[in-house]
Amino acid sequence: MGLETLQKNWIQTNMKIRTINQALVFNLTTLVAILMGGLAVSEAGPGVYLEVAAGNQARQNCVVSMPVPDMFKNQKHLTLFRLDKKQEIPVQIGQAGEQKELVWIMRDLLPAGATRKYQLLTGGTGSQQKEQVTVIDDGEHLNVKVAEKPVLTYNHAIVKAPKRDESYYDKSGYIHPLYTPSGKVISDDFNPDHPHQHGIMLSWRKILFEGRENNGWDQKSQLGKVEHNQVNSFSGGPVFGSFTTTIDHIDLTKKSGPVTMLKEVWQVRVYALDEQFLFDIRSNQKCATDQPVTIDKIHYGGMTVRGHADWHGADAYNYLTSEGKDKLTGNQSRPSWVEMYGRLGDETAGIAILNHPGNFRFPQPVRLHPTMPYFCFAVASLDPFIIEPGKSFVSRYRYYVHDGKPNAEQDQRLWEDYAHPPQVKIISAP
Repeated sequence: MGLETLQKNWIQTNMKIRTINQALVFNLTTLVAILMGGLAVSEAGPGVYLEVAAGNQARQNCVVSMPVPDMFKNQKHLTLFRLDKKQEIPVQIGQAGEQKELVWIMRDLLPAGATRKYQLLTGGTGSQQKEQVTVIDDGEHLNVKVAEKPVLTYNHAIVKAPKRDESYYDKSGYIHPLYTPSGKVISDDFNPDHPHQHGIMLSWRKILFEGRENNGWDQKSQLGKVEHNQVNSFSGGPVFGSFTTTIDHIDLTKKSGPVTMLKEVWQVRVYALDEQFLFDIRSNQKCATDQPVTIDKIHYGGMTVRGHADWHGADAYNYLTSEGKDKLTGNQSRPSWVEMYGRLGDETAGIAILNHPGNFRFPQPVRLHPTMPYFCFAVASLDPFIIEPGKSFVSRYRYYVHDGKPNAEQDQRLWEDYAHPPQVKIISAP
């Protein structure tokens, strides 16, 4: 055998050894992760590596999401391992509009500019995939809890007005009560000063439909109403619990009888965080007929929160906006987020709404009432707009509910997490 042949055989052998070593490293990493995570080896399937980049700000207790990779499109259960700690991370598949996405919570600090690597595998439910968020339908409400703490209730049955001679205030298709992590109710319903304001709701104050003016906001007008139609789905999970409902916006002015103008779908997702509550509402409104619906210009209406009855009065509550404004300076400003806060018992508590930058007319104007604890993102305060047949009007908001005094840095960090989340990419190797 000549020298040239020996060299050629040596190169080929070396290449085979290198390939085997690479395969061993990949498989050993996978095996260690599997064993550390508690997933049986026989349950593991094909996998990919992921890299999460923090971007310009540090991330902690941050929701991370990405479209489900094509190779996992038909999988019901996936397992995620954090490679640096060889630790299994709860992960869940969810629906975001029409797209399936993979969601987990990055609990440990990831500094600004840093990255973190994971391995995603098919098969199994994983040892840590315990249901942390529960959603239970009791026949009248969808009750959501995180780690057995109540978070919110969605009312799909009609809640009757306290005064039966004012039955026009009867209401469904909204959230109340809303709780703080310590168990205090922070929202209000049927307050005597404005009994048409209900917890968390989305209603339009001034609508033009088929040439007639409609009012879905103030039920006393009896020109229109907003009510629950059906529960489409609900489920709990290790990362989030969610439900999807259909809500009808109904015209009461037509002589021939009520007609539904808009069909609205709420996708609500509550995350597995129990020291602070975090949840998303995605609203998708579409025309229910072949006629357009015009939302006319007015300074209030839209996604709305009514605060606790104890906050009624100019000195009992205040607002904090992303621009540092309050009840005296913030009305009709255009912030990225608004927090409403006040005393509940012996402690201050607050609720913030974070406005997604993809929303129509972002940053949207806000109605901050100076003497009553309610505010809304009043997108119609600028000009009228039209919801056209066959087109969707999508609005997205994230809610943050907490005990304790408001913290502008925390609110801004949460808004950045929502508006500019960590980027996830598939990589070939760790």
